[in-house]
Amino acid sequence: MSLEVAKKEIQQPTPPTADRNGNGVAVSQSVATMNRLRLNPNTEHKPDSYEGLQLDFSPLLFSSLERYLPPPMLSYSRDSKLNYMRDIILRYSPEGERTRAQRQREYRQKIISHYQPLHKELYTMNASNFFAPSFLKAINENREESFRRIMTEPSQGVFTFEMLQPHFCELLLSEVENFEKWVHDTKFKIMRPNTMNKFGAVLDDFGLETMLDKLMEDFIRPISKVFFSDVGGSTLDSHHGFVVEYGIDRDVELGFHVDDSEVTLNVCLGKQFTGGDLFFRGVRCDKHVNTETHKDEVLDYSHVPGRAVLHRGRHRHGARATTTGHRVNLLLWCRSSVFRELRKYQKDLSSWCGECQREKKERQSLSISTTKQELLRKEAKAAT
Repeated sequence: MSLEVAKKEIQQPTPPTADRNGNGVAVSQSVATMNRLRLNPNTEHKPDSYEGLQLDFSPLLFSSLERYLPPPMLSYSRDSKLNYMRDIILRYSPEGERTRAQRQREYRQKIISHYQPLHKELYTMNASNFFAPSFLKAINENREESFRRIMTEPSQGVFTFEMLQPHFCELLLSEVENFEKWVHDTKFKIMRPNTMNKFGAVLDDFGLETMLDKLMEDFIRPISKVFFSDVGGSTLDSHHGFVVEYGIDRDVELGFHVDDSEVTLNVCLGKQFTGGDLFFRGVRCDKHVNTETHKDEVLDYSHVPGRAVLHRGRHRHGARATTTGHRVNLLLWCRSSVFRELRKYQKDLSSWCGECQREKKERQSLSISTTKQELLRKEAKAAT
C-alpha cells in the first residue's frame, strides 16, 4: 500500500529587523534567530497576552511558544518576541496553507457578522453538559491510570474511549445543519475543512474557535502529554476543528493519508449509518510514509456515536465507504509549534516512526551479531 504525499513549500523567515528589549536597548533579531528554542519550557515565566491583536495565528499559540524562547529573549518587548515567534511559525507553515488561512479569516469575519447561532450553549465550554461522566472523572483525576481505566488501545498508539454525551452530539449536529442552511439561503459559498472532503464545515468559521481551544487545552492536551509526548503532546497550542459528512449523497469514503497534526481527535456524532470503518496502517515519518504495512500495524475500527478515537497525526489511516445512512464526525487536529520547530534538529525519529524503530532494531541486532562473531573469532584464535 502506498501513499502520495505532496512536498511542502517552506516559507523563508522575514528579513531581520532591529527592535528594543525591555530595557530600551536596540536588539538585532538576526542575532536572536541564531538561537534555537529551549528543549524544555520555562515554567516560571509568565507569557505576555496576545489577545486582541491582529494575528495570523491563534493568540494561544504565541503564549505557549513564548515559554520556549531562548532565555535572553524573555526580557524583550512583546513586539520583538511576536516577530521572532511568527518567523518560527512561518518556517513550518506552507505558503498554500497561509493563503488559505488568510481567505478563511476574511470569510470568518463575514460569517460572524451575520450568522446567528442556534444553540448558544455550544459556544462556551460547559464540561458537565458536554462530556460523558467517565471521561470527565478521568480528566479531573489527571493520572495515567485514570486515563487507561476508560480507554482501550486496540493497536499501539490508537486509543478509544467514551467522550461525548448524546445531547451534545445532537446539539452540534443541529448547529452544523443550521449553519449549512444559512449558507445555502444566503448563497454564501462554504469553505470545506480540507482538500479531501467536499462536505462538512470548519467549526472555527462560525464562532466555535474559543470552545475548541478549551477542548484542546484542558481535555486533550492532558491525555496527549501522557501518551503522545514524543510528538509534542504536552505542547499542543493550536488546532483545526471541523466536521465531516459521509453518505451516498455526500463524501462516501476517504483515501489513505496522514493528518496535518501532531495529535488527532476523531469523534463520531451520528447519525444512523452502516460502513465507514476507519483503517489504520502504522505511524510513519516523511522518509517512510510510503513503506509497506506490517501485520501488527493493521487495525479496522467501527465508529460508535459519542465514542472518540485519539491517535498521532502521522498514523496512516483512511475511511471505508459509508454504505447506508449519514455519518457525521467531529475532527480536531491538534498541533504543536514547539515540536515542529524542534523536529528540524532531530536526527533520530525512532521514538515515534514505526519504520525508524524497525531500522534501529535491525542496526542494533546487526551490531550485536557482529560483536559476537568478532569475540568468537578472537577466542578461536587464542585457543590455537
